[in-house]
Amino acid sequence: MQDLLDNIKQCTICAEHLALGPRPVVSAHPESKIVIIGQAPGTKVHASGIPWDDASGKQLRKWLNVSTKDFYDATKFAIIPMGFCYPGKGKTGDLPPRPECAPQWHKPILNELKNVELVILIGMYAQKYYLGKRAKKTLTETVDNFQDYLPKYLPLPHPSPRNRFWLTKNPWFEVEVLPVLRERVKKLLILN
Repeated sequence: MQDLLDNIKQCTICAEHLALGPRPVVSAHPESKIVIIGQAPGTKVHASGIPWDDASGKQLRKWLNVSTKDFYDATKFAIIPMGFCYPGKGKTGDLPPRPECAPQWHKPILNELKNVELVILIGMYAQKYYLGKRAKKTLTETVDNFQDYLPKYLPLPHPSPRNRFWLTKNPWFEVEVLPVLRERVKKLLILN
């Protein structure tokens, strides 16, 4: 596993497309029980090299109801973004994750994770990639139908502060989805 992670950290397959250059951010351990698949690092995470080291990460840890210590314990959580490097700035936010990463690296990482009991799919890119035709037409519909994907997958919206409007417009998320997410995470961490 460590050799694989080292290879990923040296990856340059899409370097020519990265305004800030490659700096792959990933965390995993053969004992990881929960996999978090998000989009791609933002500029703050690119600078620190620590996954979810930003306001979105703080919100995600609240949603999961876990401490920072537990969140960054790779024996508990593997953190595998769809794109490992900061993709650059677009007109309305960051660009989409680079398409090279997931096909190149996800399967080799997941093959090393023998104890995974939950894969949290954050955002549309992860949901479309992993749920394929089972994903609904919109992220909102997919998250609203989260029970259809359990026990293996649990789709979430992105915890970005920019998604405040989505959270306000969809109050069922906090009432229906978060309690299930928290209970599932708590059970898996107790078993770890």
